[in-house]
Amino acid sequence: MSDKKASSKSIFSKYLTVGNLIKIPAAVGTLRGLWDAVNWSAAETDVRNELRQKIAIVGAPNSGKSTLFNTLQGKYRSPVSEKSGSTTDSVVTSFGMFTLVDTPGHKKQIQLDEVKQAVAALFVLDGSHPITETEIELFAALQDIGKPVIIALNKCDLPAYSEELRQSAVAALNMRHIIAVSALRGDHVLDDLIPAIIEISPDAALLIGKAAPVYRSDAAKRIIRNSALITLTAGLEPIPLVDIPIILSAQIRMVLRIAALFGDPISSENAKELITAIAGSLLIRYLAEETAKAAPFGGDLISGAMAAAGTWSIGMAALAYFENDKKLQTSQLQALYKNLLASFRSLQNPKEAIDRLSK
Repeated sequence: MSDKKASSKSIFSKYLTVGNLIKIPAAVGTLRGLWDAVNWSAAETDVRNELRQKIAIVGAPNSGKSTLFNTLQGKYRSPVSEKSGSTTDSVVTSFGMFTLVDTPGHKKQIQLDEVKQAVAALFVLDGSHPITETEIELFAALQDIGKPVIIALNKCDLPAYSEELRQSAVAALNMRHIIAVSALRGDHVLDDLIPAIIEISPDAALLIGKAAPVYRSDAAKRIIRNSALITLTAGLEPIPLVDIPIILSAQIRMVLRIAALFGDPISSENAKELITAIAGSLLIRYLAEETAKAAPFGGDLISGAMAAAGTWSIGMAALAYFENDKKLQTSQLQALYKNLLASFRSLQNPKEAIDRLSK
């Protein structure tokens, strides 16, 4: 319908009139109650637990799992050998706050059990020969688990490797993004593989951003994008006020995760203060979102877009706050938030806006 084709500016402004806002003035008190009722300590606990999660490295025997494992952590704790299957048991160690698990290739069930407990899997293929039935079967088992999987085609430094081998693996696994790397030399590990892991999962992004400061900004943007999409979906709920706890919870966890990336002590009280400082009269803004739902046509779409815009803007302002060593004043944060909000609302499609502005 025509409302959906209108520009974001008209979508946001059409129903946010004084007449609409005064229809539900009692909701301010309700919103304050919801704000206070949000389980801040649970959010804090969740983020602490997320920082203890892991990414599992799996693959067939002699694919280079141990070498990649050692390259990523910069140490040599996992036994590496030319003999197939030299790792005889799961080796667990830490790469900063990022825990990697190197599993024996010949023990498929151990690998799958590790993946079930992980946030994502890094599946290592041997790029010196065509993909094998063993690798295809292992990948199928990984897909059945349902965790995000990144595929690294290792040994791209060897003469036996070719682009044709990579394309045959792409066809066999029906996966477009297979990243050719050299675990031994480190080729394409830091510049291609790690960013791909950040993109595949916000949980993995948190782990990597915490462990490696060079990836903090990219990791934070991945977390912000995911949170904005969650609140966009929540805001589409047509019944007023039902979505507020979900939106607040997503925003709280987002700010806590960004703080964790920068090594800030995880405190739900700090997150609450920062969100309030950035967004200013946050409850009134939420009231506007809920009032938009009273519009006869497209009100839920407007509310969802507003929720996404607010979340994305809070996240980006929080990122700027931590990137500036927490030196931004409240007035600067609020000005930044308003400018970010305006830039988001200038784009028509909320999902496209999230993707475009988070790059």
